[in-house]
Amino acid sequence: MKILVTGFDPFGEDSINPAIEAVKLLPDEIGDVEIVKLEIPTVFYKSADVVREAIEKEQPDYVLNIGQAGGRAELTPERVAINMDDARIEDNEGQQPIDQAIQADGEPAYFSKLPVKAMVNYMKKENIPAAVSNTAGTFVCNHIMYQTLYLTMTDYPEVKAGFMHIPFLPEQVLDRPNTPSMALDDIVHGITAGLQAIIDFDGKEDLKTIGGTTH
Repeated sequence: MKILVTGFDPFGEDSINPAIEAVKLLPDEIGDVEIVKLEIPTVFYKSADVVREAIEKEQPDYVLNIGQAGGRAELTPERVAINMDDARIEDNEGQQPIDQAIQADGEPAYFSKLPVKAMVNYMKKENIPAAVSNTAGTFVCNHIMYQTLYLTMTDYPEVKAGFMHIPFLPEQVLDRPNTPSMALDDIVHGITAGLQAIIDFDGKEDLKTIGGTTH
């Protein structure tokens, strides 16, 4: 088995992105499963081109995209991606699409093909704060989750894909009072636990545990 894990480069006001920093530190193998690590640009459409090239080259069984969610205190596997770009800020090449469909022929939304509740369960067992998320936003994180799922639905049906958001690093919140953060080692530990869940639940149904929210 092979899992492709991607992490975004820094964007906005930050000179560091915990996504790629954590991805770099992941093990190269978990048991007999190969972990392929890839940096992708925080750029609409170009990010999807990079992921497509990697899927073509590596032929992974799974793709896990990782992105930063400033303000969240937990590692949050995303349940769903929507067919909409609505950028609050510009991406790294100055693009700021507003109310724009990602794929004209795509579904309104695609659900993760990863065992998101099992991932949360495994991370919590390692004492890493985690929760299922039901919104990936409308910036490049949702964009790449949607694009990767669209790719797997249209061109690579054998590949299962999904996305997980992670918190800021402590150094990113020095001038952001009362903003949650998580140590890089803990983020890496959590992602690794999530990958173990993906491996263990290969070919199985996700856990049927409570993961919903009221708002």
